[in-house]
Amino acid sequence: MKVNLINIFEKSVQEAEITIQNKIISKIHIIGKENPTLPYILPGFVDAHVHVESSMLTPSQFAKLSVVHGTVATVSDPHEIANVMGVAGVEYMIEDGKRVPFKFCFGAPSCVPATIFETAGAVVDADDVKKLLLNDDIGYLAEVMNFPGVLNGDPDMIAKINWAKHFNKPIDGHAPGLRGEAAKKYAEAGITTDHECFTYDEAKEKISYGVKILIREGSAARNFDALIPLLAEFPERIMFCSDDKHPDNLVEGHINVLVKRALALGHDIWNILLAACINPVLHYNLPVGLLRIEDAADFIVIDNMTDFTILQTYLDGELVAENGKSLLPDLRSSHINQFNCTAKEAADFAVRISSVKGDKIRVIEALEGQLITQSLIENFKTDGEFILSDTDLDILKIAVVNRYQNTAPAVAFIKNFGIKEGAIASTVAHDSHNIIVVGCDDHSICEAVNLLVEAKGGVSAVGLGENHMLALPIAGLMSDVNGYEVADSYTKLDQFVKTKLKSTLKSPYMTLSFMALLVIPYIKLSDRGLFDGEKFEFVPLSIQ
Repeated sequence: MKVNLINIFEKSVQEAEITIQNKIISKIHIIGKENPTLPYILPGFVDAHVHVESSMLTPSQFAKLSVVHGTVATVSDPHEIANVMGVAGVEYMIEDGKRVPFKFCFGAPSCVPATIFETAGAVVDADDVKKLLLNDDIGYLAEVMNFPGVLNGDPDMIAKINWAKHFNKPIDGHAPGLRGEAAKKYAEAGITTDHECFTYDEAKEKISYGVKILIREGSAARNFDALIPLLAEFPERIMFCSDDKHPDNLVEGHINVLVKRALALGHDIWNILLAACINPVLHYNLPVGLLRIEDAADFIVIDNMTDFTILQTYLDGELVAENGKSLLPDLRSSHINQFNCTAKEAADFAVRISSVKGDKIRVIEALEGQLITQSLIENFKTDGEFILSDTDLDILKIAVVNRYQNTAPAVAFIKNFGIKEGAIASTVAHDSHNIIVVGCDDHSICEAVNLLVEAKGGVSAVGLGENHMLALPIAGLMSDVNGYEVADSYTKLDQFVKTKLKSTLKSPYMTLSFMALLVIPYIKLSDRGLFDGEKFEFVPLSIQ
């Protein structure tokens, strides 16, 4: 095939003829100078850190959507399904991913459960991590969220890190806001990346400790604007990632969107392509071709180097997407799950005034585009016997329901969802994936929860006399229905929440899913109660 070859290593564009045999590039014949009448060819894009489960799609369906945008590989942490199903869940993801030519690199989850302060469906200990790392399909130790464990020498956490070092596999980090000597000590333990930096200064400091920075732009957490200036200063130490990507956003775009945004800001194209195409492959030793002789024939074809419209995507020499249409098969998958709780009653979510010991309560403040929250101290609305949601002040009830056993829900209050009526609920609730719900009244909260209990997983919304549900029968996290149909169903559900229930968040379900993630400060809710992620301890609802 005659094309303009974009050689990122040499920073050159030349007309060339590429020969592909047996899935590899067997010959590259340079013809001469760039020929504007021909299309352009370059290595495919790589998402350097993503939880495939957050797309609500199986790996094979995730691949079907992402190849349209020029993505040929992901560095995928399967700790979502591992928190539900353990090692069997990781193995499920690997085997499903093998059904398509997409290059999935799965990691060994390092923090299952994420903390001891919540109920998960499984435990992945150091022995499990060792067994996973022995598997050639496991490319790295996935994000070490338990940075206090690293700093304090927790034996299980250190053993997992040491096994990764033993097998010479990279170790991913996760240390939001960690600075100074603590950040340096964390990096010196063997941590090689971090995708959780909030600010330019934090990221630059971590780079000085030898850590590579992943610029994240997902459905909820967005750090591109804050961190993209680093690309000009440290092009070989930057990668792009999405972390968590809902299906509707995946239909719209992937890493290609970050490439275009960086170009629009005037960044050097070679630096951009290093971050999008080359750095992840070299860092994680991915089996992804980089347009060299004897490389796998993984590449994308674009119209020009200004618009960067993806015309075609190839994997192992196979055309898998063309002109916005995926050519990968529409595959069904087996269903695995763990769901052991029964239906709830509205009274289960009631908070009696007599149960609190003060005249104010702690309120979780959700922040648009961030995983961190703030802890507010607020007055509460009451009917004289119970503490109620206050839609006027946008302080709503939030609850986490243990889905692995029948226990009483943990109930608290949250600000900034903007919902005026009804409730929304989900079994996508990082990282233990219990049921999480936000709503205006106990009846709606209970109804939204029971829809999920009946389906054994999914996302739901109730209000204005309507019930809406997207079932996620695979671990309560994923569907194997055609990804475009899942995206359409999710879009309709999301629009109902925004237009009818009046949520003011850009991605209410994605934001909701992180309100139980205890390792992200400052205050979250687990199935066992309110948790201070800075002090790493439970705190009471009320303030005396």
